[in-house]
Amino acid sequence: MTMLLLAAGLQAQTPMVLGKSHAMQRVKATERYLLLPVQEREENANIRVLVAGEQRQSLNVKLAVDQVDYYVPLDIQRFGSKDILLDITFYGDRRFTGAMKDFLCWKEMKQAGEFDTTNRERFRPAYHHTPLYGWMNDPNGMFYKDGVYHLYYQWNPYGSQWENMTWGHSTSKDLIHWKAQPMAIESDALGDIFSGSCVVDQKNDQVVAFYTSAGKCQVQSMAISKDNGMTFQKYSGNPVLVSNEEDFRDPKAFWNEDIKKWNLVLAVGQEMRIYSSENLKDWQYESSFGKDYGCHDGVWECPDLMKLPVRTAAVSDGSSSGVKTKWMLICNINPGGPFGGSATQYFIGDFDGHRFTCEHKDTRWMDYGKDHYATVTFDNAPEGRKIALAWMSNWQYANQVPTKQFRSANSVPRDLDLFEYNGQTYCGVTPSKELLALRGPVVKKLPQTCEIVVDVKESAEVVLSNALGEQVVMRYDASARTFSMDRTRSYASFSEAFPCVTTAPVYGDMKQLRIFVDHCSIEAFDSEGHMAMTNLVFPQEPYNQMKVKGGKATIYRLSPDPSL
Repeated sequence: MTMLLLAAGLQAQTPMVLGKSHAMQRVKATERYLLLPVQEREENANIRVLVAGEQRQSLNVKLAVDQVDYYVPLDIQRFGSKDILLDITFYGDRRFTGAMKDFLCWKEMKQAGEFDTTNRERFRPAYHHTPLYGWMNDPNGMFYKDGVYHLYYQWNPYGSQWENMTWGHSTSKDLIHWKAQPMAIESDALGDIFSGSCVVDQKNDQVVAFYTSAGKCQVQSMAISKDNGMTFQKYSGNPVLVSNEEDFRDPKAFWNEDIKKWNLVLAVGQEMRIYSSENLKDWQYESSFGKDYGCHDGVWECPDLMKLPVRTAAVSDGSSSGVKTKWMLICNINPGGPFGGSATQYFIGDFDGHRFTCEHKDTRWMDYGKDHYATVTFDNAPEGRKIALAWMSNWQYANQVPTKQFRSANSVPRDLDLFEYNGQTYCGVTPSKELLALRGPVVKKLPQTCEIVVDVKESAEVVLSNALGEQVVMRYDASARTFSMDRTRSYASFSEAFPCVTTAPVYGDMKQLRIFVDHCSIEAFDSEGHMAMTNLVFPQEPYNQMKVKGGKATIYRLSPDPSL
């Protein structure tokens, strides 16, 4: 990717070579940004930013050796000095990269007053949230307050592969149109900023973030915002929770009205640990959940715990609403997904504020696609809704998908509830109602971004294809009550793990299928919320043909711009 940058070079300053893998580069800051050239196939180089001998920042960047894939911006104006020293250690093998003094990065470092984030990626989604640039994985700290949805996310602003974890930040008033905000929380001496959550503390009119500080060990920290989540001040008493466990992360906090206390759930190895607090600072261990339940083929991550209405129930369990409710614990796991890699499982049961009790022994998946992970919900969502977002990728190939300016998107927002089928309770997943506002005119030809609504007669088949012979085949088998998506004829040269057929159970008869198509994804839902499937696709030409058997299809053009 070539970025059009109004930039000035460093006037061919030669680096100070200090050894086979160590160099320094002096920068006299004349513009806001230092643009660092990236070459993705290279190993990371560590850059320490020094001002008057004091380290002000440390970051890892795949500095270009003989080819520039793209540039990333380092804000050097923030250091408040015109003299900056970059202390750089390279980790690549010199047998393959050559002499350090000849690396292309020395010629290609530039300064610029602005960083051009104009989209140049053909696979960038039109109506899914993405970072303006850089790598994104887990959604973090999501909450709603004063008419605004806040989405934080695991972000590497210095490359399009996983590294340098911070909390990026975007805001929206409608869950569809997202505005990029400045970085919310960045690393410190305790470590990089891993996943976590935010709660709206109504009593103290503040937003409190909980996150994992990942240094030599993983500990839990907190930060407080007095301006509705735009900026955070880290708590002076960090860390607030520690452990001797190696995997100890991803705190999800929430107010539990049943016990009039705060609860917090943590992923620890292959179990979830539950805590309680009256003040958000002092946490009491309550119990653990996980042994003998669900899938244990990988590490448990990114928990969420919530009370949900059971959709079809009409009897009261004593709740104030008179509607039957149960609790659901979300557990993301990597690896161990039903079709390889990462996925989201869930457990239904009861929670008394101290202990979660599961009512079933079978493993249940929230989404039966291959690209649905790190699913969590918004705190304080309007109307008591539980609105979820997922990271739309899979750790098996997330670093290799064919984009460079950015990597990864979030799923469309989904509302969660519960439904009953054959005496069991399952998680219902329905596209959030805000997506209806995206619908444009009904069209006959298949556009690049659309929602396809199929009224199903019995069994049905939907095939999307292009002139290159690439296709995605979706089938509903009425007798087996299963839905499948075959992307084995989708472009997949970047990973052997990408081609697959994913299959989901459908609890009951499917009457209507909703399919959301964007530039690099297909998300299919049973309209009653009994099945969800999310898969990435990377057609070398857009799918522009559709064949439907066993149903009647209506195609709505989708665009976040109402004028299109």
